[in-house]
Amino acid sequence: MSAPARIYLDTNRVISPISPLLFSGFAEHMGRAIYEGIYEPASPHADESGLRKDVLAALRELNFRAMRYPGGNFLSGYRWLDGVGPRDQRPRRRDLAWQSIETNQFGTNEFIEFCKKVNTEPMLAVNMGTGTIQDAANLVEYCNAPVGTQYADLRAAHGYQAPHGVKYWCIGNEMDGPWQIGHLEADAYGAKAREAAKMMRWHDQSIKLVLCGSSSINMPTFPKWDRVALERCWDVVDYHSLHYYAENVEDDTPSYLASSAAFESYLDTLTGVLRYVKARQRSNHDVYLSWDEWNVWYKARAHSDMQGGWTEAPHLIEEVYNLEDALVVAQWMNVFLRKSDVLKIACLAQVVNVIAPILTTRDALLKQSIYYPFMLFSRLASGAALDVAVKAPLYQTTKYGEMPLLDVSASYDEATGASAVFIVNRSQTESLPVELVWQDRAPKSIRAAHQLSGTDPKAANSFANPNQVVAVKIAEPATSGNTTSLVVPPLSFTALEVAL
Repeated sequence: MSAPARIYLDTNRVISPISPLLFSGFAEHMGRAIYEGIYEPASPHADESGLRKDVLAALRELNFRAMRYPGGNFLSGYRWLDGVGPRDQRPRRRDLAWQSIETNQFGTNEFIEFCKKVNTEPMLAVNMGTGTIQDAANLVEYCNAPVGTQYADLRAAHGYQAPHGVKYWCIGNEMDGPWQIGHLEADAYGAKAREAAKMMRWHDQSIKLVLCGSSSINMPTFPKWDRVALERCWDVVDYHSLHYYAENVEDDTPSYLASSAAFESYLDTLTGVLRYVKARQRSNHDVYLSWDEWNVWYKARAHSDMQGGWTEAPHLIEEVYNLEDALVVAQWMNVFLRKSDVLKIACLAQVVNVIAPILTTRDALLKQSIYYPFMLFSRLASGAALDVAVKAPLYQTTKYGEMPLLDVSASYDEATGASAVFIVNRSQTESLPVELVWQDRAPKSIRAAHQLSGTDPKAANSFANPNQVVAVKIAEPATSGNTTSLVVPPLSFTALEVAL
């Protein structure tokens, strides 16, 4: 066995407080995400509102802090008034984004009720495609204004006297994409978004607004789109969005397991754009980043996987996740902590059935491999992110050159004395001895150790074999003085709960 890798931890080396909103999700009217996912009155697991109780329980376990809704590409053709009021009066419409039939049986108020049941903050998005700035303002009034005016009174007539108090709002979705309904060039989008933001804020000065950024690092307009939109809207928004889906279409596992290099590069570029625009605006206002769509997605990406054939709740992009996907998700969340000074919101896309940690049938629920790293980060990472120094052997990748075998992040909560360390071993074949060197204090104890690992990067859970790739508790590693020693197996993610 090779010489140990070392991870140096010091609670004085703080990157930033960790925003709880880094552990958020995204639910779109697409495929079986809403219908037959979150909402399925015909299921034996449905509650009195038609929500799946087993899905609610699994989502509560993931501890999502906010939930973005209702899209996604769906958003840019959505008329929010279709989804409120008596269900028997709601129109059935063609959803042009996914060529599906939208029944509108689940809408804004049902979503708010869903958020209450999973204890998450609603994050609504307004239509900047076919929608107008007036439509956006009306939705804010409907959700957040006290009774006494048209749309607030309409909410009350629908059974909700008290305002919903929705704090987070996205101004459109992927408006840089030619595929988007009502696509706009950056300057036109910036102008429309600015006016929408003004009207929305005039209804409620307390709301936080997310500007639509580039939908991919591969867009030919990136990062000019981001600069132009931000220059238009800098002083009226709080966050700027980015989207990214990791993939391994080349079946190059060594490079795929080094995907954190791409994630960090994307964030570094946009951080530079934020700094440039702030300086050019001579502004004291800060805008942070919202990674409000992120996940692995490539196996179910054919054109046919995204077209519903004008049916209700078609099976669209129901990606099956394996071990290497889970390790990439774990690295992604390591990056979230390492970049927590600029990244304040992140929404896993999506949460049920559609590129999701959870798959359902009418009678059953399956937790996919990516469920477990998200759950552990969401549960354990709190307080502040630590600037961790790592010395580990290097390995060669085709895409990124030499990369360390270990990818690491850590958190420390001064109020509770709790620390967490998250370690990915990218090696496909070698166990790696690791020493955690606590530089400013020795840990009182390692409270628990959790590990997800396997020998086959393509191993995946199924309804027939649901425990192929899961996180399990392992023996707590031993600590001597200020050094904790453990061996991490190949293709593994390890999360340590530490008391300092």
